[in-house]
Amino acid sequence: MDKEPHIETSFLIFSNAFQQFDDYLDMASIAEQLLKEKGYEGVYQLASFHPMYRFASSVKNDAADYTNRSIYPMLQFLRETSIDKALTHYENPENIPERNIDFARKKGLTFMKLLRDSCLTSSSP
Repeated sequence: MDKEPHIETSFLIFSNAFQQFDDYLDMASIAEQLLKEKGYEGVYQLASFHPMYRFASSVKNDAADYTNRSIYPMLQFLRETSIDKALTHYENPENIPERNIDFARKKGLTFMKLLRDSCLTSSSP
């Protein structure tokens, strides 16, 4: 992304690795540390997604966990200047995570599972 300033975001997808959530969290922590060590703090932001993602504050089977669940373990790198620009179009952007959690909980666990699982199926013409 350093060499391609027009690229806003990039994903690192682990389709055959980090299936255990604890192993994934260890790797994500190392990735965060590397961003800091390499001088990218404030340049890129890291978002994390995993099939078994669970917020520390959530309870078992909390639909809110599905806001960060994906079909594969992955890291998303986002250009912070792009995030800043996008957030100018949102009222109270600091409330976005809570709005996402509220949305997921209102829709419910079944809806959120179906939404995520729909990424696993392919439609044929």
